[in-house]
Amino acid sequence: MKPSIRIKSIGTKVSEKQFAILEARAHARDLTISEWVREELLKKNSSDGVILGDVLLAEIIASRTILLNLMYSISSGQSIKAEAMQELIRRTDESKAKRALELLAEVASQTAAAHSVGADTKQEREN
Repeated sequence: MKPSIRIKSIGTKVSEKQFAILEARAHARDLTISEWVREELLKKNSSDGVILGDVLLAEIIASRTILLNLMYSISSGQSIKAEAMQELIRRTDESKAKRALELLAEVASQTAAAHSVGADTKQEREN
């Protein structure tokens, strides 16, 4: 059976930051952005548009934030009151998704820079 020919396209515009995140995800799986987006759109691993990996990263960041704050308080000899703990958890929960996206963008930008340097070096060798 012949593979079906792709004749339809779907397009969207994204910010530089969003593009960097998408690019990093594609590079992490050694795919082009088009290949990665096609796979992501067609797979059934998301619920209401939230990808499981993003949720896990946000929760890990929140846990790390809470743990580091507690360790700092304890090592400074401070006692931790219930109200302070509840406030820390509230603030962490409010910022965890934003922080996860910032980290993904940071990694994407580093990955893009590394790929750019590698491409420049390869091009210089060819010239």
